[in-house]
Order: sequence, then C-alpha cells, then structure tokens
Amino acid sequence: MADDIERWFERGVTDGLPVVPPTRERVERMLGATGRPRDGLVAEVPPNYGRATVEKLAVNAVMAGCRPDYFPVVLAMVEAACDPGFNLHGQSGTTNATSPLVIVNGPVRARLGINCAAGVFGPGFRANATIGRALRLVMINLGGTRAGEISMSTLGHPGRYTYCIGEHEEASPWEPLHVERGHRAEQSTVTVFSGEGPFIVNDHLSRSAPQLVASLGWSAAGVWNHKSFPLYGHTLWVIGPEHARTIAADGWSKAQVKRYLHETIRRPARELAPGPDGAETGRLKDLVGAAGPDELIPKFPSVEELLVVVAGGTAGRFSAVVPGWMGGEIGSRPITRPIDS
Repeated sequence: MADDIERWFERGVTDGLPVVPPTRERVERMLGATGRPRDGLVAEVPPNYGRATVEKLAVNAVMAGCRPDYFPVVLAMVEAACDPGFNLHGQSGTTNATSPLVIVNGPVRARLGINCAAGVFGPGFRANATIGRALRLVMINLGGTRAGEISMSTLGHPGRYTYCIGEHEEASPWEPLHVERGHRAEQSTVTVFSGEGPFIVNDHLSRSAPQLVASLGWSAAGVWNHKSFPLYGHTLWVIGPEHARTIAADGWSKAQVKRYLHETIRRPARELAPGPDGAETGRLKDLVGAAGPDELIPKFPSVEELLVVVAGGTAGRFSAVVPGWMGGEIGSRPITRPIDS
C-alpha cells in the first residue's frame, strides 16, 4: 500500500498530501452518482485548458477522498470555476494568494453533511475538506496549476489545499446567497469566489447595527493594504450568527449592511497620498475628482461588489472578511451554478 501511495506522488498528481488511489472500482462508483456520460465534457480547465470530462473529474474526486454522493457538487463546482467570468486562468498564475472559495447553499448541505456552523473554515468535516480539495486537484491535474511552475503565488494560503464552506441558512435572518443571486430557496447551488484567507473580526461589545457594521468595516479597512482605497474587486463578508442577530434586531436587511459598508468606510484622499506611512493605491490617481484632497474615497468600490453570507457557530461574536482578488475586465467575479439532484 505504501508503494501504491508513493506512486501518485512520483507522478506529480497530488497537492502535497496523499491521495486515494483511483482504482477502476472506485471511479465507477463515483460515476454512478451522475446520469451524465463518462466522456461528456464538463469544462476546459485553465490555464492549460485540459478537457474535464465526467470520467476525469470522477478520478480527481476519488483522489480527493470524496464520497460518490458528493460528485454532483463537484461537477457544478468545476463548471462554475471554469466560467470565463471567474477567470481561473488569471488566478492560477497570479503572485497574489487568492484561491477559489466554494460556498454551498440549499438542501444539499444537510444531505451531505457540509459544515455551515462552528469551525466552518476549519477541519473535521469530510464533505467540506474533500469537495474543496477536488477542485484544487482538478486545477493541478487538468489545468496544470502546479506550485512553483504555473502557480506562482508569493505566499499562498491554506485554502489552496481546500476552501469550501456552507452558508448557515438556518441561523441567518436574511435570504441566503443563492436566493439573492436568483435561485429558488429549495435549489442547491455552489458559488465560487476568488478569495484570500479569511480575516477574523472579534467584536463582543457592539450592540447596535450601525456600531457593529462600522466595527466590521473599519476592521477590514487595512485589507490589501491600509491605503488601498478603493479596493479593485469583490469582498466577501462571512458574518457570524450572533453578529447577524444583533444587526437584524435593528431591522437591517443584508442590502442595508452592504450600503452602510460602502458609504461609511471612507478616507479623505489626502490621507491616502504617498508618505512615510506608505505609498498610495494605484487606483487613487484615476479616481480623485474635482473635490481634491478632501474627497472621501470608499474602501469598497460599490455595493454590487460586496457579498454577505452567514456562517459559523451560534456562540461567539465573531465574523470574517475574505478579501477578493482583482475586478474589472481582467479580474474575477463570483459565479453560481445549480447542483443537479
């Protein structure tokens, strides 16, 4: 067995951890979880544009440790990640630390045991760990995204092994992400978001919506760097259930949270100029208008570029911000796909 495990390392098809040997029997069981033909093309995986057939994805899902009933999630996840709007090509070679974060919504979460609650970004849950890992193995083995070759991230982050969470819809006072993005509540979906590692915000004292949302926003004012006003792309807020209850108790909707973050987290342009405390953001010179040095520049460029989900345990006044990668034509936008039942 040890030799069998070593063989996959020698072939260069792992993420640095041992993989489950993809025997024909295991792959056939995985294929049995979908009605799609084994030679059906799901996507072409950037940057090498390897052909992701159903069978090849089944092989990678086996190697990641997925159960067969996870496979429909894997198929939808790969479709979403390979959508041109997500720009997996750019993320695969960037020197940034970004990685696809997979967010699962809908009834499939309970059926597969996807963790949405305590320790949502951490270990201990097979579905989260192996579904997220399957995407990374697909990126390596079909897309060619091998560390130190095409994958040239200066630092990387642990989510490059696996980065998959479920939204804690049952603990949320708001509509879940997939409903907000146009799907029915009873549908199951995956959303991929190009994200750095989560930055945890600890606030045990704020007791009103304006106070708490301002705290969450200003705590995130330093992401990318303290003068990156505005950011260039999307930002994801993962609000813990206790924080969400505090905000909703004041009658605030998710849309109000986003609007307040956009309108409140701003600094005068003069504070963002080059100086002994650091250089300015590259975008500032293009955005300062007639108001000059006193013009207030938003940290988050638009309401539309903010995403909010509720996840994590119901005890503890913590939330997280996941900084996004780049926006615009050369960047990435979140993509949502339904999961076939």
